[in-house]
Amino acid sequence: METTETFDSLVRAEFAPKSTYLNTASNSLLPARTVAALHEAALLRAEGRPLTPLHEDVEACRAGYARIAGVPVGRVAAGASVAAHTGVIAASLPAGAEVLVAEDDFTSVLNPFHVRGDLKVRTVPLERIAESVRPGTALAAVSAAQSADGRLADLAALREAARAHGARTYVDFSQAAGWLPMDADAYDFTATVSFKWLLGPHGAAFLTVPEDFGGLSPVLAGWVAAEKPWDSCYGPVAELARSARRFDLTHALFTFAGLRRSLELIEELGVTAVHAHDVALADRFRAGLAALGHEPVPAPGSAIVSVPGLGSRQPELSEAGIEVSDRAGNLRASFHLYNTEADVDRLLDVLAG
Repeated sequence: METTETFDSLVRAEFAPKSTYLNTASNSLLPARTVAALHEAALLRAEGRPLTPLHEDVEACRAGYARIAGVPVGRVAAGASVAAHTGVIAASLPAGAEVLVAEDDFTSVLNPFHVRGDLKVRTVPLERIAESVRPGTALAAVSAAQSADGRLADLAALREAARAHGARTYVDFSQAAGWLPMDADAYDFTATVSFKWLLGPHGAAFLTVPEDFGGLSPVLAGWVAAEKPWDSCYGPVAELARSARRFDLTHALFTFAGLRRSLELIEELGVTAVHAHDVALADRFRAGLAALGHEPVPAPGSAIVSVPGLGSRQPELSEAGIEVSDRAGNLRASFHLYNTEADVDRLLDVLAG
């Protein structure tokens, strides 16, 4: 009971939504501590004070994310978008290499492989991605949770299939990191953005790589990717960072200042507790939908629920102060730590009307 009370009190101290917000799969609410940190970061610039604390925030975020992801901090690169990280991976593949992807996965996971023009991108249904790995597959790339409908990939099966056939794995945890316990060490490459379940501002993304960098070349490297960044501002970088920091992109300092506080909150609450909270609310919504005669896309264990045919009701729901998404005609509701059973019931009540 004490753990639940602590969870609830931490959440109440950080969030005071003005709507029934069920749209974390688009972007999360910001914790109060994060808003305060963003304000302080802006004041540093406005008042002409040194920005040294903001650079320290980047390294604190790298360490915090490493703990959440379950990898050593030296395997974490800090960048700006999943698309950029995917691009680095795509650039490393030899011409003609086969990349296995899931149908209708999020564009940032797919498009950099397509625009190469000389890769064989093979697309299969999500539920068949593990069984579709074959000896000629160089890389299997997939989102842990599908953005469109919340379906979860069978990552354990994919990992085993990739190992059996000598393929590398790339998992996008953007719709999972922060609520779904993750083990990035189990995959060659993983990526995630900051502004969804990790509760951060827009503008940051993380990439995890193997200890040996997995054959990646830091094709986007600038001065921040150097072993000694401040000695590498002019001319070619003499020595790239000996860690995954060699894949860093120029840091959005304000974003990392806020994200540091968001990651601290996730760690204080614990991903296991967040997972239990989020999935319980999603399951409550699924049960309520069944009672109303609606059948969501099957996605057991997911914090995201997608309901075919109800997407057109999104404007009406927004007018009623309930924020969800319309994705390809489906109503997508996504549940996170600041949501309550009352939020679920209010959505169900309006849908029943």
